[in-house]
Amino acid sequence: MSDFSNQDMFDSRTVEDRIEELESLIPDPEDSESDTDDEPLDPEEQEEYAALVALRDDVGSREWPYGITFIADSYFEEYAQDFADETGILSDVGGWPFTCIDWEQAARELQYDYSSVELDGETYWFLA
Repeated sequence: MSDFSNQDMFDSRTVEDRIEELESLIPDPEDSESDTDDEPLDPEEQEEYAALVALRDDVGSREWPYGITFIADSYFEEYAQDFADETGILSDVGGWPFTCIDWEQAARELQYDYSSVELDGETYWFLA
């Protein structure tokens, strides 16, 4: 299980940092000067590494190194509310009837612009 599972949001740059950290622990078989005490990744780290590389490959975006935000499906409704608030959509009008918004429906409609990917059994949404 990766460090990113069960997080509400995370960024591709943080994932890439973790991939590089795990890769640095893998001994290079072609490096004759490599320290023989280097331990390969333990099974949990191998599983995490494979899951993160698969995530990167599944997304396959040129934007990966510049930062792609991943939002957990379980958090997406709250994300939609925060997004509406941060963009000022509601602050200009405020009050009724905007206080009666069906946020579940609003989140589903916002997801039309997003793609989904799985990580450790959780669905994450990202802007494609």
